[in-house]
Amino acid sequence: VQLQASGGGLVQAGDSLRLSCAASGHSFSGYALAWFRQAPGKEREFVAAISWSDGLTHVQDSLKGRFTISRDTATNTVYLQMNRLNSDDTAVYYCAADPLEDYHKDRPYEFDYWGQGTLVTVSS
Repeated sequence: VQLQASGGGLVQAGDSLRLSCAASGHSFSGYALAWFRQAPGKEREFVAAISWSDGLTHVQDSLKGRFTISRDTATNTVYLQMNRLNSDDTAVYYCAADPLEDYHKDRPYEFDYWGQGTLVTVSS
């Protein structure tokens, strides 16, 4: 399983950004895919997860209403749409995958496969 995250960059507070995670190397039917983030000096934290087969989602409570996770099964891509960004959203964003399709999972150790991360910097 290979995961390639992209779409990060420098944005202004209030802007929107969409991250992509290209997944390859396996059929992802039955997988859970997720986004985590890690800010400097902080632990990696859960952002959102989605079940590959039926698209059910779980978003961290504090991010609901601003962040949305989705997937495109035709292109094997998972997206993270981020709106109304603020400086607290500055972090490296990682995509992750696990063959246990439980979209309620929200701990890093529950995911077996990880991408390399993409940096999002929000300037105020």
